[in-house]
Parts: sequence; structure tokens; C-alpha cells
Amino acid sequence: MRKYSQLKAFLAISKASFRSILSTPSSIFFSFLFPVIFIFIFGSFGNGGGVHYNIAIDPASDTSNEVFQYIKNSNFFSISSFVKEDGSIDTAARRAALEKDKISAVVTIAKTADSSGAPDYTINFKTTNASGQAIPDLQQKFTSLLNEIKLRKAGSYNAQSVHADVYQVREYRQIDFVLPGMLGFSILFATLFGIAFPFFQFRQQLILKRFYATPVKRINILLGIGISRLAFQLINVVMLITLGYFFLHFTLIHGFATFIEMVLLTIYMLLLLMGVGLIFCSVVKSDTSIPLMINLFAFPQMLMSGTFFPIDVFPSWLQGICRYGLPLSQFNDAIRKISFNGLHLWNCGRELGILALWTIVIYTIAVKVFKWE
Repeated sequence: MRKYSQLKAFLAISKASFRSILSTPSSIFFSFLFPVIFIFIFGSFGNGGGVHYNIAIDPASDTSNEVFQYIKNSNFFSISSFVKEDGSIDTAARRAALEKDKISAVVTIAKTADSSGAPDYTINFKTTNASGQAIPDLQQKFTSLLNEIKLRKAGSYNAQSVHADVYQVREYRQIDFVLPGMLGFSILFATLFGIAFPFFQFRQQLILKRFYATPVKRINILLGIGISRLAFQLINVVMLITLGYFFLHFTLIHGFATFIEMVLLTIYMLLLLMGVGLIFCSVVKSDTSIPLMINLFAFPQMLMSGTFFPIDVFPSWLQGICRYGLPLSQFNDAIRKISFNGLHLWNCGRELGILALWTIVIYTIAVKVFKWE
């Protein structure tokens, strides 16, 4: 009698197990593609470590001296430019960046000379209370920089001084950035999962087919099922905004009117995402493929649409894709403009226009691919 081969049994089991993994798309995604996406996204961040500040140099500054060169070459600073196409300075954009702490200061470098001809440098920087703890840090860094130059230029250097001009603005808290992103994140995943899975199950169990056999119109069937789920997501959104406003000091600049506009914009985004969910539930062959489709659509947006961190952290070539190619970016930008900047829905034409184009494309596809059975 031939002896049973444990080795062959082991190899057979290993082969079958490996083939089952390859036959499951979600396993491939979470084991390989998902880590690659994270490596790509976070690998695109700026190099270097430690504390780092973005600043702007005032056009009135003297930039033909060693102080400017030290600032320019320092790993401690990044210089942001607000020059328009015509060569003028976009002071409105610079002030908005300063008030939102996207830049920490606007720096002016002045150079004079005493009777002996030795240079006398003065650094003035304008900042706001939004920069918080960065203000003393910047003052100390500029002072250290001038002292370093003085040591290097011993005998040909006179004096130095640093002055900070801090003006008060409406405080831009972290919650003013985080909460709109979390609203987008919440409705993105909750709506896609809440639409795709139920509609797929209704189709597989022939529930939609039975509905279709009734006198009820198709659109009423879809809206009746879809809106009930979207209403639940809207309740969650209202609760998040309320919690943020009363307990975390989230800014609703026009009070209840701002709240209503945020809710209206959220309904718009929910309807758009409902179309995406209908597409996913129609094109997949099994419910195990739905998470893969949702993750392929949602994760790039979660990471690159300003949900958890500003789009400015990415390279310039990627920022264009993030700002204009992702629907969640438009939602996040519009919500932040309405809640903190005091704009209204009719002032968010670019964001609403791009969302409208996405809606047309999505529902055109949904109409063509949706299946009742």
C-alpha cells in the first residue's frame, strides 16, 4: 500500500488557498493596491522634517542682501508667491492665506547703513493671531538668523532688529478645516455603501422586479428607496454640524442661514453619490465586488480632496488634479467657503458647476447600466 504523502497534501492545500486569494478582488486590493496608494500619496509630501513655516516676502523688501538669501535657502522657511499673471501682487489672496494660517507671515526686509557704511538690517513681519504659537518662534528664528549673519560679517556689520506686527482676525480653528472634511468623508462612504449594497440585494432577490411589475413609476421606486437612505445620512450630517457648532466652536459665519446652505449643498452631494451607488450595484456580479468598486472611487478622494489635510501639501502637478478632477474636492471647498468665508451658494459657481458636470455624467451612465433584475 502506497504511503500517504503529507508533502503533496500540503502543496495541494497551499495551491488551492493561493488561487482562492487571487480570485477575490478585494484581497488583492487591500494586500497590494491599497498600500501602494498610501505610499504614493504620502510619499508626495514635502521632504524634510522638523518645524517648517510658509511665508511671503513683501515686494517692498530689499532682496539683494544676505538676509534674504539666508531665508530663501533655509530649510525652516518656504516662500509662497502671490504674483498675478500681470506681475502685480494678489494682496487679497495673500491676506486670505495669512488669516487662514496657510502662510505664517508677510516679511519685509529693510537695509540701511550708518555713517561708517556698515549695514543695518531690520526684519518686519506681519502676522495674525491665527498663527498662534508660531509668532514667538518666528521672531526667535529671525533674530537668530541676523545674529548668525553678524558673526559671519564681524567688523562689517552694524545692528539688527526684528519687529512683529500682529493684527486680530476671526480665529480660524482647526475644527473649521476638519469638520467640512469629515462631512465629506462621512457622506462619501456611508452613501455609497448604503445605496450599492441594498440595491444589489433587492435586485438579486427580485424585489426590484416585483416593484417594477406594479403600476408605480420607475422613478418613484428608485427615489422611494434611495431618498429614505439619503435622509438618514442627512440626519447624521445635521448632527455633526450641530455638535461642531455648540461643543467645538465650529464657525457658522451667518448663523442659521449658513447652516441651511450647508444642508442644501450636502443634499446636492448626496444625490450625486446616490448615482454612483446605482452604477456600482448594477455593474458588479457579486456583492463581494462592491467594496472594491467603492474603495477605488472613494479612497483617492478621501486622501487627495482636502479631507484630512490641505491640497497644498501635494506637488503642483498633482494639485490641479486634486482641485478640479475630484467631486469631493468641490464639496469640501464650497462647504469651507460658506461656513467660514461667509460666501453663499451663488458665490460658489466653480464648485457647483463642476459638481453639475459630474452629476450629468454619473446619471447618464446610471440610466444606461441600471438593471431591474
